[in-house]
Amino acid sequence: MSAVETIDIEAERAKPRPKSAAGNTLIGLSKPELAEALSSIGVPDKQIRMRVNQVWNWLYVRGVSDFSEMTNMAKDLRAKLAETFDIARPEIVTEQISTDGTRKWLMRFPAHGAGRPVEIETVYIPEEDRGTLCISSQVGCTLTCSFCHTGTQRLVRNLRPEEILAQLLVARDALGDFPNRDAPNGAFIPESDRKVTNIVMMGMGEPLYNFEAVKKALLIASAEDGLSLSKRRITLSTSGVVPEIYRTGDEIGCMLAISLHAVRDDLRNILVPINKKYPLEQLIKACREYPGLSNARRITFEYVMLKDVNDSLEDARDLVKLLKGIPAKINLIPFNPWPGSNYQCSDWETIERFADFINQAGYASPIRTPRGRDILAACGQLKSESERMRKTERLAYEAMMIANHGD
Repeated sequence: MSAVETIDIEAERAKPRPKSAAGNTLIGLSKPELAEALSSIGVPDKQIRMRVNQVWNWLYVRGVSDFSEMTNMAKDLRAKLAETFDIARPEIVTEQISTDGTRKWLMRFPAHGAGRPVEIETVYIPEEDRGTLCISSQVGCTLTCSFCHTGTQRLVRNLRPEEILAQLLVARDALGDFPNRDAPNGAFIPESDRKVTNIVMMGMGEPLYNFEAVKKALLIASAEDGLSLSKRRITLSTSGVVPEIYRTGDEIGCMLAISLHAVRDDLRNILVPINKKYPLEQLIKACREYPGLSNARRITFEYVMLKDVNDSLEDARDLVKLLKGIPAKINLIPFNPWPGSNYQCSDWETIERFADFINQAGYASPIRTPRGRDILAACGQLKSESERMRKTERLAYEAMMIANHGD
């Protein structure tokens, strides 16, 4: 495999696509909403419950994207569904595969109202024992975290529930993760039965600024009679939208990750500007009160390692003090450089010394291995096609990343 493999999808685009009513999707509807949609096309009341369960099973268990494949329903009903509703996948603009097996898809969603089509990026990170899908919740971001490349793209709009779910469906399609589907030849995939075992809301955007859509999508993703992902394998990452942290615990019940990155308000105001609205005292209080915390159900605190900024042993001591009493894991993230950034990654010896101090204090502090750097798929690097750097700049940057991969 070449250093960066970009899938040629022109052949895929040339294939006939299922004919359906674009924009009137059944993806992302709750079961009561799905019942209402089926009733609107004349499905008899006495059949509604059965038909809802059939459609739900085809969409989320079997993973079909064409009504003609729903073979336990009459042809005239399938035709009526196809005339009225849409279950097709979004357009995949590109699929890139890193040397380490990481995959990144650029997906294009249609315009809504007077808007334009939008593009987002989704990343799949395979390991031997798990496959993690990093899902986006917004097109762009409003938070402008100073170390984050994604944050340099202005917010275009929130993603809808069906667009959030579509990222999971596309990944499972591509990886052969639905029944009777084959994984791509030579793909690095986990040894478990499922290819996508975990999802993290850590892609483009702040998920808690799109709470209702994220909630709806995650509840469908975790439904036992559908996609059936355990809520302990779903992690929502936030920069600290405190009111919605409480709602996340009460209404979604998934695992929580906090983009912390600093232990003092003055520094966090610069690195994560939302801290000015919800300072550390409020954020840590919300974490302490998150439902169901235990040693088996810990909050993950993400901490990007920035050279001579937040990586001293004094910072490590203050971090331990700040999180005292919270069942927590601390992910140390080597900073991923990007063009125009004013930061550098901490030296490896400094990161190890920081990690050792935290470990000795009783916290797990894994150092996150950078993945997908050569395709700009690493943490903080996602940025949609609509805000790309010039091609020459991108190619030069990718070449630099490939040359330094693993250092």
